[in-house]
Amino acid sequence: MTPSGSADDPVAGAYGPVPEAVLAVDSGGSGLRVALAPRGGPASAASAPLTSGEPVRTGPRGIDAGHLLEQLLPMARRLRADAGGAEVRTVAIGAAGLAALGDRLRAEVPPALAHELGVRRVALVADAVTAYTGALGARPGAVIAAGTGLVALGTDLRSWRRADGWGHLLGDCGGGAWVGRAGLEAALRAHDGRPGGSVRLLGRAEAVFGPVTGLPGRLYPRTDRPAVLASFAPEVAACADGDPVAVGILGAAARHMAESAAAVCPASGEPRVAFTGGLFNLGDALLVPAREELARLLPHARLLPAEGDPLHGAVRIALALADDALELPPDEQLLHIVTEKSD
Repeated sequence: MTPSGSADDPVAGAYGPVPEAVLAVDSGGSGLRVALAPRGGPASAASAPLTSGEPVRTGPRGIDAGHLLEQLLPMARRLRADAGGAEVRTVAIGAAGLAALGDRLRAEVPPALAHELGVRRVALVADAVTAYTGALGARPGAVIAAGTGLVALGTDLRSWRRADGWGHLLGDCGGGAWVGRAGLEAALRAHDGRPGGSVRLLGRAEAVFGPVTGLPGRLYPRTDRPAVLASFAPEVAACADGDPVAVGILGAAARHMAESAAAVCPASGEPRVAFTGGLFNLGDALLVPAREELARLLPHARLLPAEGDPLHGAVRIALALADDALELPPDEQLLHIVTEKSD
């Protein structure tokens, strides 16, 4: 466990002892991030997070609930101690893969948290929902979450709509792995002398991976292929300054993003739209065409900067759940809530 601050870090316990706090968890590809926030306060009052640095395992039965609890419980106890022994009655856990792989989490985590920490309310939340809530809060709209993969999530506050997020073999169109794969394809086209190739991308591919003739043998056997493909996306963005093929790849990615957003965004009113996720760190080479495509397909929507990240979204959900003020629509796969009555 690697804390963001030490036990006597004034930031971690800045709000002092509180009678009750909520616990927020973001479980993703880089491990757990866990924060505590005083009940009744703003989400911005959350502690500096602790991080595990180890992703939760996934096996044939789905996400490993025992492995998640093994990491989470010590961090939760540490945060409670730093906050003066605050009681934790409400927990929100945002987890990658929850919709398809979360049966064990839904069955095992709420009773374990009740037994170990005295928790009475648990929200198990798909990471797309925490990303949405961190970016926009409980407002109608759509969020494009783009990292290695890509998913768009929208709501009118009555139900959720999701588009893409099908993984790098079947979808995630416009995500980091998609951009990187398209860039490598253009490099291989240049190597072969086929139309659509980019000599500049070929040079970058060989600088990163070595001779492209060996690329299939180095790439196909790997279990982390999406991450390897996504690692080439920054090279595509770097070549977009003057390379029409790279410009075209990022333009196509922007169209895919906007199409997914349009599929989930409420059709009436003045919905908000936000970008979130590491792929947008590519900068204007991607952001400019993405904004243009959104304006074309969703002229009634208002593009806003994301207010926060998925952990911020988990804090918001936990605070609202603790006060019976959660306005987001429940969903068995995306936003699963378990409430236990006190004795």
